[in-house]
Amino acid sequence: MYQRILVPVEHSAYDQVILDHIRKLARSCSNGASIVLIHVADGWAARNINQLDLRESEEMKSDREYIEAIADLLEKEGYKAEAILAGGDPATEIAACGDREKCDLIAMATHGHRGLSDVLRGSVASELRHISMLPVLMVRAKLPTSPPNPGPTA
Repeated sequence: MYQRILVPVEHSAYDQVILDHIRKLARSCSNGASIVLIHVADGWAARNINQLDLRESEEMKSDREYIEAIADLLEKEGYKAEAILAGGDPATEIAACGDREKCDLIAMATHGHRGLSDVLRGSVASELRHISMLPVLMVRAKLPTSPPNPGPTA
């Protein structure tokens, strides 16, 4: 089945839904699939960090701490996990990371249209499924009523 699963997280309450799903999926794969977490920071500094030789913004530092904490927790639970922070266009960066990291599945939470911007520009999930050659698993998420927690729910 799957060997390496790329999981985009957005540093929001929606992440819990995909993380719960991926825990089960990774365990069901023979030898346990490794989990590659990616967060794509898309603020001005993140989009221009390489071209302008900028330092990480406070938002990027927070994002890095967030995904590294999730990866550490997953490893403590017995999963093989790593965390990647990228900057730029989310769909493009996720697709490139999937290829670069030799993933065989991209699994992400979706939350439907959030308004006019999704209708005009499209969602990251929709764009990703058009540009990536990897299978994309989209798990529809309702916003949890409790605060986000990357830990296990049971």
